[in-house]
Amino acid sequence: MRADCVVLDIDGVLVDVADSYRRAIVESIERVYDDTIPREGIQAFKDAGGFNNDWELTYAAALYVLARQEGYAQSVEAFTDRIAERGGGLEAAEDVVEIALSPAATERVFGRWDRERLHEVFQWLYLGADLYGDLEGETPPGVLVDHSGFIHDEPVLLDASTREWLADRAVGVLTGRPASEAEIALSRVGLAIPETHRFTMDDWKEGKPHPRALVALAERFDADSVVFVGDTLDDVRTARNAAEADPDRDYYGVGVLTGGLTGERGKGKYEAEGAAAVLDSVNDLPELLE
Repeated sequence: MRADCVVLDIDGVLVDVADSYRRAIVESIERVYDDTIPREGIQAFKDAGGFNNDWELTYAAALYVLARQEGYAQSVEAFTDRIAERGGGLEAAEDVVEIALSPAATERVFGRWDRERLHEVFQWLYLGADLYGDLEGETPPGVLVDHSGFIHDEPVLLDASTREWLADRAVGVLTGRPASEAEIALSRVGLAIPETHRFTMDDWKEGKPHPRALVALAERFDADSVVFVGDTLDDVRTARNAAEADPDRDYYGVGVLTGGLTGERGKGKYEAEGAAAVLDSVNDLPELLE
């Protein structure tokens, strides 16, 4: 495998977000609806596709919780399987609820579905009081004023030796994080990536697995071959879609087992999606490419 440039996801690749973003998903739903999904259920939504944005995953998981309160008896896995059948993403989740419930129950679910409140609580939990005020421009309510934020519970996954190896190469970032939160993570990791070599949530509407951002980075680097390292099936799908959209270049999707996909089961899922390689962590990348 040859790479003129390496493009990295952040969550699950450079930093561990099990106790930050993923915890915020579960706990924000719990705080708003006094009920939630199990932590392991998050991966089922990720695998269904279309949930690169953790806010939208939170909204979809909240829909599942509300539907269950109206009598929906299927598991999280069954719910997300139906989402995947409809192409993935939040709109597909809405369709599944409408199909599964009676019109009256559906109306009650959507009447209680408060995305604005879920987003607000998610950001309070993730950022904490100080950063919430700085980045959101508001003061959190008294109940969370002293909350320090899950963002501080993100262990760095990138070794110093790998960071030094990357410093000598063309490196880009493609993430579902907002730009401000991507900057915080990259600073913590110690990677200096110019803004022109980054795509964040703020830079494109489509989200993964749409190929536009990855193809744009390849063009900016004038690269003939691109390796994209991510921790979800949508990351691998992004590389595959880029190869179809831009056949004059080679795109390789590489999955790491430091996110929600782990062990042999995770490896098998990556391989089924056409991953060019599956690594235990991003720190195995130098050996793969050299």
